[in-house]
Amino acid sequence: MTITPKDPQGAEGMRVAGRLASEVLDYLTPFVVPGVTTNELDKLAHDYMVNVQGTIPAPLNYQPPGYSPYPKSICTSINHQVCHGIPNEKALKKGDIVNIDITVIKDGWHGDTSRMFMVGDVSIAAKRLCNATYEAMWHGIAQVKPGARLGDIGWAIQKFAENMGFSIVREFCGHGIGRVFHEEPQVLHYGKPGTLEELKPGMTFTIEPMINAGKREIKEMGDGWTIVTKDRSLSAQWEHTILVTDTCYEVLTLSAGSPPVPAFIKG
Repeated sequence: MTITPKDPQGAEGMRVAGRLASEVLDYLTPFVVPGVTTNELDKLAHDYMVNVQGTIPAPLNYQPPGYSPYPKSICTSINHQVCHGIPNEKALKKGDIVNIDITVIKDGWHGDTSRMFMVGDVSIAAKRLCNATYEAMWHGIAQVKPGARLGDIGWAIQKFAENMGFSIVREFCGHGIGRVFHEEPQVLHYGKPGTLEELKPGMTFTIEPMINAGKREIKEMGDGWTIVTKDRSLSAQWEHTILVTDTCYEVLTLSAGSPPVPAFIKG
């Protein structure tokens, strides 16, 4: 496993890219309402990235081995879609939940973040899932410090989510990030404390749990990208990009419109 720690200059590049990615979500927030199509959100995001921020939308034409090129600038995963939902002409409706996943490239550095949006009034069950997934992500983030291990992050997320009666998607995980969109290490959202890679200052990676209201099993749709829950239960995801500092961690994907940090996070 080759992990690329960031020097102070690299950390600053990641800081800028991370904030810009989060600011795309700030910009989109007022547009996520009943009646808007995910294609419209994609165009808004694309134009904001390219024309206002001077960033490159990393997903557009992204093609990992075995995949066709991703055709849009953002991912929009609605209700039982777990991740990698492709924007289209279908309008959001009241009661939907949607994950919007943004990755920008600025000066060669990638910033990657996603948020859940509740469209109009949503069910209590949907709200509970979205809120629990947000807290689960932060339980994982809270484990990050030099000397901790990747298994500590996964264990904290799994323990919290399963205690709430939810299940963790295992086929997708967080990832190292920097000048490359997806690099080592893989960051599992389940596991055992004290296992896997040791965290060291300068490491940058995403924590992005995908949590299902029903069973954890998933399937891929015919477009080759969109992942859904097999039992069609709701799924939620939140994502931040994290830097391991000399003493603790820094969340790189925070901006003025980011949701409040949970009360159990100190400092």
